[in-house]
Amino acid sequence: MELYYSFSTIIVIATLFAFINKLFLKLPSTIGIMVIAMIVSITLVFFVNPISGEPLNDLARLFQSFDFTDILMKGMLSFLLFAGAIHINLNDLKEQKTPVVVFSTLSVIISAFTIGFALYYLLNIMLPMLDLHLEMPYIYCLLFGALISPTDPIAVLSILKEAKVSKSLETKVAGESLFNDGIAVVVFAVILNLAEGKNVDLSFTHISWLFIKEAIGGLLVGLILGWIGSRMIKQAHDYKISVLITLSIVMGGSMISHLMHISGPLMMVAAGLIVGEVKRKRLENKVVDNNNLGTFWELIDEVMNAILFLFIGFELILIPHLERYWLIGCICIVVVLIARYISIKLPALIIPFKEKLTSGTIKILVWGGLRGGVSIALALSIPENPYKQVIIAATYFVVVFSIIIQGLTISKVTKKIAI
Repeated sequence: MELYYSFSTIIVIATLFAFINKLFLKLPSTIGIMVIAMIVSITLVFFVNPISGEPLNDLARLFQSFDFTDILMKGMLSFLLFAGAIHINLNDLKEQKTPVVVFSTLSVIISAFTIGFALYYLLNIMLPMLDLHLEMPYIYCLLFGALISPTDPIAVLSILKEAKVSKSLETKVAGESLFNDGIAVVVFAVILNLAEGKNVDLSFTHISWLFIKEAIGGLLVGLILGWIGSRMIKQAHDYKISVLITLSIVMGGSMISHLMHISGPLMMVAAGLIVGEVKRKRLENKVVDNNNLGTFWELIDEVMNAILFLFIGFELILIPHLERYWLIGCICIVVVLIARYISIKLPALIIPFKEKLTSGTIKILVWGGLRGGVSIALALSIPENPYKQVIIAATYFVVVFSIIIQGLTISKVTKKIAI
C-alpha cells in the first residue's frame, strides 16, 4: 500500500508541474517538468534545507524509496520504446537502414573509446599541470564513455516530436537511438566487469557471442512477438482487445527477456515496429480501432515521459555536493560533444552511405544526439567505489545540458543549417 501512495504522489507532482509548465513556462512538456523539478530541488537544497531539513529529507526519502535503475531499465523503458517504435514508419527506417545500423553500433564504440582516452588525458595529465587534481583511472574514464555514448531513445523521441526536422534526418536520429541499446549494454557490462577486477574473456568470439545473444536474440524474439501480436490484432477487430494484446507483448516480453537474458529494449523496438506497421496499413484501409490503439500508446508515452523526466529533475537532491563537480561536469559536456562529432564524421568518411551526409546533417546529428535517463540509470547501477559519485555527477551534468540546452535549441539549429 505504501508503494501505491508513493506512486500516487509522483503522479500528482508530475501533473502539477505539467500544468504549471503549460500555463507559464510553455516549454515542451517533458523538459518543462524536468526544469520545474530541478528548480524545486535547488530551492530545497540551498534555501529550505539550511533552515529546516524536513522538506528536503521527506522528498529525498520518497525518491530514494524507488530504485531508478530498476524502474527504468526493467519497467518503464519497455513501455516507452514500444510506444516510440509503434509510430515509426518501417519503410522510412528501411530507407535509412545503413546509417541507423552504423550509428547504433560502430559510432557507439568509437564514442566510448574517444571519451575514455580524452577524459583520462585531461584529468590525469592536463589538469594536474594547472594544479587541479581530479584524477580518475583509465578504466573508469572508459566506463563513463560507455554509459554516456548511446543516445537516449526516450529523450530523443520526446524532443523530436517538437522539432521540425526532415523525415530522413528524423528517422536517422530516432532509429539510432532505438537500436543502440544492444551494443551499449554489452560494452558497458564488459568494461564494468574489468573495472571490478573480474576475469573477463575479451576474445572476439566471446564478445561476438555476447552481442549476438543480447542484441540479435532480442531482435529475433521481438519480431516473433510482434508478428504473433499483429496476427491476433487482425483477427480480433476490437480496440479493447488490441490494447490488451499490445500490453501483453510489452509486459510478457519483459519477463521473457529477463528469463532468456536478452535485450528487452531491442525486443520491444522490434515488436513495436511490426505492430506499428500493421496499425499503419489498417489506418490506410480506414480501420478505426487501430487509430484508437495509436492514441492509447501516445497517452502511455506522455504519462511515462512525465514521470521519467520528473525523476531526472529530482535526482539532483540525491547527488550529495553536486556543486563540487561543476568543473568535471563542464569538461565532460565538451568531451562528449566532440566524441559525438568524431563518431559520426569518421564513419561518414569511410562508409559509402546511399545518401551522402553533408556537414549540416552531421552537425544536426551531433546536436540532436541527446542523452537521458538510460545514462543516469547505468551510472546508478555501478557498484560502490571511490569514483561512482564522480561518474554519476558528470553523467547528470551531461544529461541536463543535453536535454535542456540541446533539446530546446535543436529546432533553431535545424533552421539555420541548410541540409
